[in-house]
Amino acid sequence: MLVLVTYDVSVVSEGGQRRLRNIAKVCLDHGVRVQNSVFECEVDPAQLTAFKAELEAIYDPVEDSLRFYFLGKNGRKRVEHLGAKPTVDPLRDNLIL
Repeated sequence: MLVLVTYDVSVVSEGGQRRLRNIAKVCLDHGVRVQNSVFECEVDPAQLTAFKAELEAIYDPVEDSLRFYFLGKNGRKRVEHLGAKPTVDPLRDNLIL
């Protein structure tokens, strides 16, 4: 299923920069960055559970926020992109490793 993950991390609080970097790294492990704090992630239910647990272990619930938008199995059909920064679709585009 396609899940859109967004986050807002307070970098003025102690450890904020570290949390921001760590959350971004975890999101990169599960998806593709489409904007600064926005990731498109193709995950199955088990992967989503583990992914959310990783993020919940990092963020500060008092200072930060995480949002998950569940677009479902056909979520790619619901996404329309205009403008700069075309994104890579790891399921459809050729990747050079």
